[in-house]
Amino acid sequence: MEFRRVLGTGTRRRQRMLSHIEGETKIMRWFEPTIIPGLLQTPGYIEWILSRIIRFYDIPNDLEDGVTARIERQQVLYRGTRRFSFVIAEQALYTTAGDDSVMVEQLDRLLTAMALPRVQLGILPRTAVWETMMNSFVLYDNRLAIVETVTAELTITQPRELALYGKLFDTLVGQTVYGEPARRLIASALDRRR
Repeated sequence: MEFRRVLGTGTRRRQRMLSHIEGETKIMRWFEPTIIPGLLQTPGYIEWILSRIIRFYDIPNDLEDGVTARIERQQVLYRGTRRFSFVIAEQALYTTAGDDSVMVEQLDRLLTAMALPRVQLGILPRTAVWETMMNSFVLYDNRLAIVETVTAELTITQPRELALYGKLFDTLVGQTVYGEPARRLIASALDRRR
């Protein structure tokens, strides 16, 4: 669907749509190359990101409602038995949303999120070997992938395509660091902000 249609009434509607999909998902796999995944964003980070989306797409300004809806979406991390696997490229730790205070709070949030029982959070080092084309995507179980482009949100349900996204995610996981090595990469980015 074109973002023009998805965001036609503002950002809140899209947050509600994603919340519904996330609520039906048992295993979520999320790759993000340049920003922090929405389910892990702090309020200040969310506000910055959504304000830029509102401005870029020239859509109705429902910033407060959009921020609230995204924060409400994050409750999925704490309810039920769902599992989440986040692979975040190291670049996302350095892409600035807001200012240093927003980024310090956001990077601290990542360290906290690593301790959540059903969350696996890893960092893809910037020195990782390039294997294939990459863009941000989220896999919901093995039934659906959402891929964002500049103009549209692609909803992929074709099993053959889903298998390729699964293969890509597995490849990225193989290059990703977890635990203490991931904490060190986040801490290094934090040190630069402080």
